[in-house]
Amino acid sequence: MSMSSARHRPFGVTILAILGALAALVSAYHALQYLGIIPFVLGPLSFYGQDWLGAALFAMCAAIWVWVTLMLWRVDPQAWSFVVILAGLNLILDGLSILGASTFQALLPDIVLNAAVLLYALTPGVRAAFGTGSTVTYQR
Repeated sequence: MSMSSARHRPFGVTILAILGALAALVSAYHALQYLGIIPFVLGPLSFYGQDWLGAALFAMCAAIWVWVTLMLWRVDPQAWSFVVILAGLNLILDGLSILGASTFQALLPDIVLNAAVLLYALTPGVRAAFGTGSTVTYQR
């Protein structure tokens, strides 16, 4: 890729990509905790008695976060939509995990991180970087 065709990456998008990478790490960490490979630190995790299912869901989220982070790093216009959808789905998964007998404290880092990613992705500067700003233009 030549320098002339390289797309400029705004600072806000770089921060969002870093947050996405952190979300991937946290999801992978929870997947390993569900599998019993990493011990529980903040509290126990249980997914309706089917810990393998919780591990699979969090591992899938981690893989998708890696993919979305790469899209963010390349400033792919579709990355913004995927970030918003994935952060929302992760918050829903966290809620289901809490209902499935996981403790709130164990999932608090994931909840805070996904909420931060979602809120930061919805800021006007980040939206504008992906061309999804809410500016309205009128033609005569």
